[in-house]
Amino acid sequence: MRQGFQAYGKVAHQTANPRELEANLLLRAAAQLQSVHDAWDDRKPQLDAALIYNRKLWTVLMTSVTEKDHPLPREIRQNVANLGLFVMNHTIGVMADPRADQLQVLININREIASGLLGR
Repeated sequence: MRQGFQAYGKVAHQTANPRELEANLLLRAAAQLQSVHDAWDDRKPQLDAALIYNRKLWTVLMTSVTEKDHPLPREIRQNVANLGLFVMNHTIGVMADPRADQLQVLININREIASGLLGR
């Protein structure tokens, strides 16, 4: 099963443009967080996994936009990096004092950035 997932990931990476790939990953992270939010009592044990996935994704995004040769304008790159720092700090706060209402901020950020990437 894992091999099938890896093969699909390679094909998706080869066929999707980078903006679509980033948007899909942000939407996936938002969906995981939304799932925990919507069924807080039943899915609270899945909170750490959803937060870690989101944190790893934002780490990659922040690393990418801070590279010198990144094609985005400097101001946009700085805004994405600052937003990433906010996401990291907010995530730490959620992990320290988990409450369902705190997830909505992360969900909204991911969805809005994904929407922008997809040109909506």
